[in-house]
Amino acid sequence: MFLQPLPRVCGPLLRVPKMMCAQPLRPFSVQSVASRFVRPEPISSSISQPFVRRLVPKRAFTTTVDAVQMTKPVVGHWLYFNAGLVFSIVIVGGLTRLTESGLSIVEWNVISGMKPPRSNQEWHDEFEKYKQYPEYKVLNRHMTLDEFKNIFYWEWSHRMIGRFIGATFILPGLFFASRGYMTRRVAKQVFGISCVLGFQGFMGWYMVKSGLSEALMKEVGAVPRVSQYRLTAHFATALLIYGSTIFVAADILRQHKLATGTYPKEVASMLNNPMLKRFRLLTHSLALLLTVTALSGGLVAGLDAGMIYNEWPKMGEGFIPPTQELWSDHYVKPNDKGKWRNLLENPTTVQFDHRTLAETSAVAVTALWLYSRRLPLPQNARNAVNALMAAASLQVALGISTLIYMVPIELAAAHQGGALCLLTSSYWLIHALRRVPI
Repeated sequence: MFLQPLPRVCGPLLRVPKMMCAQPLRPFSVQSVASRFVRPEPISSSISQPFVRRLVPKRAFTTTVDAVQMTKPVVGHWLYFNAGLVFSIVIVGGLTRLTESGLSIVEWNVISGMKPPRSNQEWHDEFEKYKQYPEYKVLNRHMTLDEFKNIFYWEWSHRMIGRFIGATFILPGLFFASRGYMTRRVAKQVFGISCVLGFQGFMGWYMVKSGLSEALMKEVGAVPRVSQYRLTAHFATALLIYGSTIFVAADILRQHKLATGTYPKEVASMLNNPMLKRFRLLTHSLALLLTVTALSGGLVAGLDAGMIYNEWPKMGEGFIPPTQELWSDHYVKPNDKGKWRNLLENPTTVQFDHRTLAETSAVAVTALWLYSRRLPLPQNARNAVNALMAAASLQVALGISTLIYMVPIELAAAHQGGALCLLTSSYWLIHALRRVPI
């Protein structure tokens, strides 16, 4: 509160009526006057701007926006961290499959399943449960308790990492959303990924159940293992979570740079170059080809198709196996129209398809890399296409080595990790080429 004659605040600033100016001195505050005249008329050029700021509070000239306008970068870094966890669980899942540990836990208990057996009695009880199912009866009748503990811990670790990923998605996501760290669009994207993550848990158990079916005991020559269809679907869902998380995280960090004016204008100009339109389309097509190749690898793993034709580049005496072996009548069911089921259930055909897709992918990556040398790419996109070429070269070497050495666990796990690195490079390139407003 202070004393000041009213005529000093009349006139061109607030245009107070003259009758009010004629009133005697009385105590008042700037806040009371500003709150009464929240929308002042245009300020005269004769009054200095600093004086106006002192006279009328800042809130009188701004409006409150309830919606979050920009997602904070910490959300993007958090999503990248979760993408790394998804990468790790895919590798652990591959090792669980390679060590034939995936059917060691025959129950799905979300809470109680977090605690492994501790006492000898608990271990014996868990082992007895395992003995009731086809894998033990057909393949592991001579397994000891110590050997069972080894495969149990692989499957238990895989499930626990899955639970941890669920917690790191949901809990921080709720915190960021409640604190206004995310825009509505990003919040919906994170919610969608979380829903797919929950579905992935269901898919994991649905896959395991296929290997516990007693119907396997009735099939002549059947091998107790999970369905290659469900295994591939489980892998596809993991790729969906992984890719979505990476793209959302990259978008958040880019949008923050654009909003804060730190995104280089010359890079934006280069990305809007019409010369990149065709190249951008080719990168999307290549990503689709790489994804199909990776999923065909899921069929190879589900059928143990890597254990046959362990040579390269030929398959037996030629580059293509005999026709009667590729299109065998053995896999045709009574109601089938044609021999299409060989593409999904015949180990020979599945391996041939995976080889063909992998070789096509390698050629496509090389061609894209050569084509990129003629284009004016930003440095980030140039680094991405170079990383793609390097990942493809490494993956070809790992694939051939895994095959000719008859799928050793170390090489097979590295081959699966190589597939993820190749896809990651592809995602990086796609995002690096996205146009931005100038």
